[in-house]
Amino acid sequence: MQMEEFERSYTITGRDFVNAGRASTAVKDILKGMGVRADLVRRAAIAAYEAEMNVVMYASRGTMTLHVTPSRLLIEVDDEGPGIADLELAMKEGYSTATHEMREMGFGAGMGLPNIKRNAHEMSIQSVVGVGTKLSVQVRFD
Repeated sequence: MQMEEFERSYTITGRDFVNAGRASTAVKDILKGMGVRADLVRRAAIAAYEAEMNVVMYASRGTMTLHVTPSRLLIEVDDEGPGIADLELAMKEGYSTATHEMREMGFGAGMGLPNIKRNAHEMSIQSVVGVGTKLSVQVRFD
């Protein structure tokens, strides 16, 4: 697979459910256009979507930056939000702090961070309560 390295950033606006999913759809379209294997495109798209929706649901704003090389995709999400008080608890399947309104829209099942971890080859997360969260997700192409 021949591809050049590049970087692209997307702004994500909190509570903007109308435009939610645009950054993660771009991830899928970019990787498909580059000829990345379908299973890896799926993994990257799921991780990107879950990360994007966490910003939409909880933060006031955020940025998703894609770093693509011939061997991997690195997704970095940096948000301005409430932060995560207990990362260990937030990583447990089914744990959710979603509001009633979010649940009515079909979100908030408590699978976001676990799905990101499951689909990433590598994942790291740092969060400061009252400041925001930084998430790094890597999907390798080899």
